[in-house]
Amino acid sequence: MELRHLRYFVAVARERNFTRAAQILHIAQPPLSRQVRQLEDELGIDLLEAGSRPLRLSEAGRLFYEQAVQVLERIDEIKALMGRLRDADRDRFSMGFVASTLYGKLPEVIRSYRASRPGVELTLLELTSVEQIAALKEGRIDVGFGRIPLDDPALNRQLLRNEKLLAAVPANHAGLARRGTLRLVDLAAEPLIVYPKAPRPSYADQVLSLFREAGLRPPAVHEVRELQTALGLVAAEMGVCLVPASIETLRRDNVAYRPLDSVLAVSPIIMSSRKGDRSPEIALILKLIRQMYRKEGIVFGA
Repeated sequence: MELRHLRYFVAVARERNFTRAAQILHIAQPPLSRQVRQLEDELGIDLLEAGSRPLRLSEAGRLFYEQAVQVLERIDEIKALMGRLRDADRDRFSMGFVASTLYGKLPEVIRSYRASRPGVELTLLELTSVEQIAALKEGRIDVGFGRIPLDDPALNRQLLRNEKLLAAVPANHAGLARRGTLRLVDLAAEPLIVYPKAPRPSYADQVLSLFREAGLRPPAVHEVRELQTALGLVAAEMGVCLVPASIETLRRDNVAYRPLDSVLAVSPIIMSSRKGDRSPEIALILKLIRQMYRKEGIVFGA
């Protein structure tokens, strides 16, 4: 007697019909009928009442069905237990990231890491910089990539680089007629679109402080939840937006990107981990980032 005999008989007993049971089991009906007859021959007793329509279980068949169901359930429990043990032994690594980093070098870092650690189960979670702090402390992620330099004694923060900001403006913006950079003072004359709206502090506060420190105050500030919405409003000529340079190729219909004249117009990319965490995975990620930056001529930490 094999497990398949039990599964076949249970399916027939539940459906009271060989044709439907065969469909559920994804086999042809004749082989199914033969398997059930072989089971009856091996047991030396009829499990189905001969000639019954619909099929009915014999007294022995009802008893055998109850026992077979218990055996199959126990087998499934054993498989699930072994699966949990297998997963418990599997190395895991969780990475948090702010959405804008996906348009930059983070995908390449992820590809390189997975190639270097094929046996590690990598989990990715989109989290704001503020949310990453709690996630690191709670152990939900092992490393985070954000943009806000928030100090916390429980965390290590590593500046990877300062990414230049670009002005995203409507495609018919008057400033596009001039070559070169756009000035903050000119952009400050128009409504400013910032994201994300919450939680704060966020990238939005970096942009607002850039104008504030230059002594500039836009006539209106529109706060939206995400980057895509901000670019949609720019395309609709509702204002201008400052964005990381890496998203320049994200949307080009009715939106133009131009560099800014301010050396302060940058957004940091920061890698965070738990203080004292000497995981070789974190060291590997830093190594991969350094190698990638060196290859592309990017200065690490600047």
